[in-house]
Amino acid sequence: MQLRKTLLVGWVSVALLSGCSLFNSEEDVVKMSPLPKVENQFTPTKVWSKSVGDGVGDFYSHLRPAWQDSTIYAADRFGIVKALDADSGKEKWSVNLSEKTGFLSSNRSAQLSGGLTVSGGHVYVGSEKAVVYALNTEDGTVAWQTKVAGEALSRPVVSDGLVLVHTGNGMLQGLSESDGKIQWTANLDMPTLSLRGESAPAVAFGAAIVGGDNGRVSAVLMKEGQLIWQQRISQTTGTTEIDRLSDVDTTPVIVDGVVYALAYNGNLVAMDLRSGQVMWKRDVGSVNDIIVDAGRIYMVDQDDRVMALDTQGGVSLWRQSDLLHRNLTAPVLYNGYIVVGDSEGYLHWINTTDGRFVAQQKVDSDGFLSAPIVASDKLVVQAKGGEVYSFTR
Repeated sequence: MQLRKTLLVGWVSVALLSGCSLFNSEEDVVKMSPLPKVENQFTPTKVWSKSVGDGVGDFYSHLRPAWQDSTIYAADRFGIVKALDADSGKEKWSVNLSEKTGFLSSNRSAQLSGGLTVSGGHVYVGSEKAVVYALNTEDGTVAWQTKVAGEALSRPVVSDGLVLVHTGNGMLQGLSESDGKIQWTANLDMPTLSLRGESAPAVAFGAAIVGGDNGRVSAVLMKEGQLIWQQRISQTTGTTEIDRLSDVDTTPVIVDGVVYALAYNGNLVAMDLRSGQVMWKRDVGSVNDIIVDAGRIYMVDQDDRVMALDTQGGVSLWRQSDLLHRNLTAPVLYNGYIVVGDSEGYLHWINTTDGRFVAQQKVDSDGFLSAPIVASDKLVVQAKGGEVYSFTR
């Protein structure tokens, strides 16, 4: 992660991503936990793997595949977007969104970021160059592209004829699904200092619920882009700049009229969807998206503890602490198990009942940054180097 000021402070990203503090003394360095020893109860089966460009490399870019019908869509940061057969991994089409600079010059990177979204007949992806692309799912041709208010760091969200884009400078924009024209812009406010990343909005009943770098969750009326309510879930406290970060970079989850949201240095909060009133809160923070399923919340906290909490009050049900500081991905729920990847390229399978490990496998030496996805009966994950893997259980 990088901090956003007048100048981007690159060394902060190294400190945060490596689990180290901003100080150089030996005692301030946080060490990655050793790989836990796991006696596998089963061995996940790799169905196929396919290279999609060069991935994201050392950039903090959550490019995550998307799935619709029988096709996996994946991209790399440079601009390669591919459609792959979900059963075999066979390439259906490939396009290159990088910028052509001349006959004898190399193309400039498109700087794709934030993940792909597929809806209807389009695949949507944004870029750090503040461009959102809509590609035709049939052949990958560009249906439209739109310049937005800032870096598109989170995945676009499609609802009610709009493509919602949360930009890096704190704007939520609604684009026409048919032609990409900007319909409205909502300013969600930006602090001087923030993490490099934005939450994708969640949608329900004509409203977009989105977290902001100001520590607030906002509800925006999608028809006109008007603010309905805001609720602060993180306060700016602490003695260091890192301690005072209050970003809500996780995508809220809406279940049965309740909004669940999570801040970096703040709280896990349950709010009433209509009013934004806080129903309960729990002092735990993260930058990873959460799962809400069957009365439980599954999450990975700032220190890479995997946790399960009750939705009725945030009561802890179990906590798995053997993966501390291994830079885990957000969790995914697959075939009754929680699955997370880590920066060394391992996938960890965890029992949802008690938090115990049930399987572990080394998949890719480049490691993982974005969470796996579930595509029908398969688990699909993309490594930082660009390789896409499909597994079954």
